[in-house]
Amino acid sequence: MRVLWRVDWVRSRGSMARSHPVDVHVGARMRQRRTLLGMSQEKLGTAVGLTFQQIQKYERGSNRIGSSRLFEFAKVLDVPVSYFFDEMPSNALSGRPMSGRGKKGGFGEAGTPFEQEKDPLIKRETLELVRAYYKIRESRVRKRIFEMVKAVGAASHAEAVGTRKGARARD
Repeated sequence: MRVLWRVDWVRSRGSMARSHPVDVHVGARMRQRRTLLGMSQEKLGTAVGLTFQQIQKYERGSNRIGSSRLFEFAKVLDVPVSYFFDEMPSNALSGRPMSGRGKKGGFGEAGTPFEQEKDPLIKRETLELVRAYYKIRESRVRKRIFEMVKAVGAASHAEAVGTRKGARARD
């Protein structure tokens, strides 16, 4: 009887398993933190007694993370458990499962609550930049690099805005 229930449950889920948006968000936050620390999936898995394939499934949100396992991840990744729920998008809070996967890539995979273009903080490039920045030991050098990047970003933004305004004026 129990086996039949399991088969019916699997059939009811359809050919494309659905991930709950909260599971996807928690997995994305786990990947974000792991990447920020420069830790591989294999190293994280070893630390909590799992394979890197299991870590991949957690990070995609295809497997749910139990509370005790989440607590282990929080200890290894040196964050409070609440970290995994920070910045929860509104569609994750609605609790609607998300089906399928579209294009692949980073944290912004289709099937996650994030859209990579809209949130630069979840891009691998950003995480690598932050890691490299904090490897600079001299605070004065770090501060000057910070100011330089801000100035270049502001100039680039001003140029892009000016280009758009010029194009509108010609229309």
